[in-house]
Amino acid sequence: MTTLRLVALMSIGSATALLAQTGAPVSRPTSAKPGATLTGQAAFTDWNQQLPGVRHKITLADLPEPKPEESVSDQPHVIPKPADAWPIAPAGFKVTLYAGGDTTPMQRADNVEHMTRSKGTFTEPRLIRVAPNGDLFLADSGAGEVIVLRGVGPDGKAAQIATFATGLDHPFGIAFYPADNPKYVYVANTTNVQRFPYKAGDLHATGPAETIVAQLAGWAQLTGGGHWTRDVVFTKDDKHMLVSVGSGSNVDDADTHQREFHRADVLEFTPDGKFVEVYATGLRNCVGEAVNPITGSLWCSTNERDELGNHLVPDYVTSVPEGGFFGWPWYYMGGHLDPRLKDPCADGTGPNPQLTAPLTEAQAKDCKRVDIASKVLTPDVLVQPHMASLEMTFYPNHKENFPAAYDGDAFAAEHGSWNRRNRAGYEVIRIPMKNGKATGEYDDFLTGFLTPDGQVWGRPVGVAVGSDGSLFVTDDGSRSVWHVSYTGK
Repeated sequence: MTTLRLVALMSIGSATALLAQTGAPVSRPTSAKPGATLTGQAAFTDWNQQLPGVRHKITLADLPEPKPEESVSDQPHVIPKPADAWPIAPAGFKVTLYAGGDTTPMQRADNVEHMTRSKGTFTEPRLIRVAPNGDLFLADSGAGEVIVLRGVGPDGKAAQIATFATGLDHPFGIAFYPADNPKYVYVANTTNVQRFPYKAGDLHATGPAETIVAQLAGWAQLTGGGHWTRDVVFTKDDKHMLVSVGSGSNVDDADTHQREFHRADVLEFTPDGKFVEVYATGLRNCVGEAVNPITGSLWCSTNERDELGNHLVPDYVTSVPEGGFFGWPWYYMGGHLDPRLKDPCADGTGPNPQLTAPLTEAQAKDCKRVDIASKVLTPDVLVQPHMASLEMTFYPNHKENFPAAYDGDAFAAEHGSWNRRNRAGYEVIRIPMKNGKATGEYDDFLTGFLTPDGQVWGRPVGVAVGSDGSLFVTDDGSRSVWHVSYTGK
């Protein structure tokens, strides 16, 4: 029996035992086959077919024709976590509640520009990153804070929780600079990038915020459209700062909608905040950035567009070369023209991403159109459409906690669908890698955030590898941080 088959079979057994405690019917997969890789149409699974150890491979050949009539608005109402509900990991892994989970669930309606603070530990726990000394830095976007979590107490909970910085504008991205002995913590807010003085072990900022990028394209919070998250990473040599800025819409292009200028891009700056260039374009929302520790290349976990059907357009996790163009909004997945749009303006940002200003209304009106579909890159790993792929991270080589088979792989948090008839996502996925390159597949890794009848109680957002090699996952549905460790039992 293969290892994958054994893991999947044991995971099904664990899920069945857990759900049997409630007496509720157990939703068994109808197409997921433990030990097999799901391909073709079988790879497009629903929430109740997502089980740890099940592998998916979606290719361009599997994509259907656009079917806008399939489009739905199915935002989940997040329920309180049932007493016997728990995230489900592969056999041999243990999941514990590390922090939070002590207040009412967060609803989509709560996620507005000026959120009401919760009465618990977190208001909106989003991206999480690990400092070189092992502390966990968490962006509580709704509270406008960066929080530090340190250590593990006898009860499995965070031994210390401290507020590092407050008064921020929807913080999301967090980076430490320089990497080995950081002197600053960088925070990417919705509208700017700031940095705080830092030395290893600081639980609170020892000085005021210094704004080094004064203006990023501003707030937008629209179902199926605007994105407010901004991530920040440094290149492996620490010479360049890369900031991701999501689109302000579903399919508005920057030629005819000036508010999309320098959006759906990765922007490059010096560490001191001087703009250098538009590093990569056509990424509707590169929510999570990560630098591949083996190749040194930038990677993005990306939300693609909505309203083209249940199985369009796939979200993706991919390497992003300098100058890379991934199509948005005109094209998707290797040069398919979005049926709602014409080709871009020949003098616009599609063919000329380094323009220093958007086209004027007069320039954009009746412009000459040019087909640049051949320039569209195909992402490395296609995940299911509408899963809302958020933060990603690489599992370092030679860590102590997870089995060696995970070395060099990547993980990504899938927040969960709203534009799909049958829910998908609401999980953490594993992305197999070989020598720093993706195999093109992904595995369900951490599932169980829905009840047997399909009600949502948790929504993964952030994922980080602790100093001991265990995994930490933020969940803004139950406002929690989960801890995944390998015990072998």
